[in-house]
Amino acid sequence: MCALNSSRRDFLKITSAGVATTALSASASSYAAILGANDRVRVAICGVRGRGNDHIHGFSRVPGTELAILCDIDDNVSQQRVGEIEKMGLPKPKSCVDVRKLLEDKEIDAISIATPNHWHSLMAIWACQAGKDVYVEKPCSHNSFEGRQLVRAVKKYNRICQHGSQSRSNPGMIEAIHHLSDGTIGDVYMARALCYKWRPSIGRATPEPVPTGVNYDLWTGPAPLKPFTKNRFHYNWHWIWDTGNGEVGNQAIHEIDIARWGLGVGFPVSVSAMGGHFMFDDDQETPNTLSANFSFEDANGKRKLMELEVRHWITNHEAEIGTGAYGASAVPPAGLSGDAKKKPAENQKSLGPKDAKTNTVGNLFYGSNGYLAIDGYDAYKTWISDQVEPGPNGKASGDHYANFIDCVRSRRASDIHSPIEEAHISTTLVHLANASYRLGRTLRFDPVKEQVIGDDEANRMLRGTYRAPYVVPEEI
Repeated sequence: MCALNSSRRDFLKITSAGVATTALSASASSYAAILGANDRVRVAICGVRGRGNDHIHGFSRVPGTELAILCDIDDNVSQQRVGEIEKMGLPKPKSCVDVRKLLEDKEIDAISIATPNHWHSLMAIWACQAGKDVYVEKPCSHNSFEGRQLVRAVKKYNRICQHGSQSRSNPGMIEAIHHLSDGTIGDVYMARALCYKWRPSIGRATPEPVPTGVNYDLWTGPAPLKPFTKNRFHYNWHWIWDTGNGEVGNQAIHEIDIARWGLGVGFPVSVSAMGGHFMFDDDQETPNTLSANFSFEDANGKRKLMELEVRHWITNHEAEIGTGAYGASAVPPAGLSGDAKKKPAENQKSLGPKDAKTNTVGNLFYGSNGYLAIDGYDAYKTWISDQVEPGPNGKASGDHYANFIDCVRSRRASDIHSPIEEAHISTTLVHLANASYRLGRTLRFDPVKEQVIGDDEANRMLRGTYRAPYVVPEEI
């Protein structure tokens, strides 16, 4: 149970642009003096073991933000994080197990969702219905139906919603996208989303008792309730269809979003994917190697192509991505996903030929007058003309959390860097790729109806199922 104070505050009535700008440019120590301790944006973080711990540190750096409640189904993790926050010299947050209790607190302004994927949309929809703003991690949905419902909920309840596509807040990435739209490499016709991450086998795990302090029924939530195993729990839930979306929805969603952004396209008109689970005999259900092609038609009827490549083992560094040649440091920039932080030496620093265990995560864009490559989330290079001469390059990081808090204060949804409408489109590409792979066929997609054409089985797969009472509503 949560120990909550239900008194109502009027802070969010302060929407003056001048007040918001002044507050957000102030230091954390001076912020209280400007607006008062009770005028902070009070955030509850849901899921605090892995990525949620990054949310704790990210929001703690944003002036005028209070970490008010931590919500996690594992009380051991919650208490550990509470202690760590106190050691940071910040006020002690409350702790909570059930998000439904948390949403009853009238003083909470926003929730930040870093739970497993199968909880993302439902939790965000509930938050909108409770009058809370939402920061939701990628991917915003576990299937395309609930992503569409989340878009409707954000609109209906007039909420601010930020998706965890951090690259959209990085000036380096924004500059790269500008080069794609202003003709630096000519007419851009194709993008490649590269996701080569070194992933070892997860092995096999047998059923065992639920760990003490864990509410496994609540953790399972909308998914089918199955016997507890370690491979259905911490992190490895990514590789189980009931709860995750594989590497396509884990890391590659970032590269898919960047590729679609750079191409300037929306939903695809066709998707074809193939791959498999190679090398390992283990519990992983999702593919560890996958190639997908997405065909688009832009607003002028011009066709464009996106290629997605996911690989789990040995790879090379195309366009120097992953070598450190773009100025990447050993320390990931603010806002980088927790997964990418796990092995910084493998993700960030310059590596020689002997360093085989390495990643290549980024994007390539091809135009009529050159190509542009993106390394990670904030650095890019260009090569111009048929002579492949070095062109513009840059690197700069931003603060995705600060952008969200800024918009919570101002109520200007148009200023959100990664709006839920865009997130839903990119995440639908994840679901279409996985559905094409699982069904073994090309899917033709209607961008207006958001349905696969002439394929009921595919549409059922994109719809998902729910375990009562954790059900995404049909009507928003």
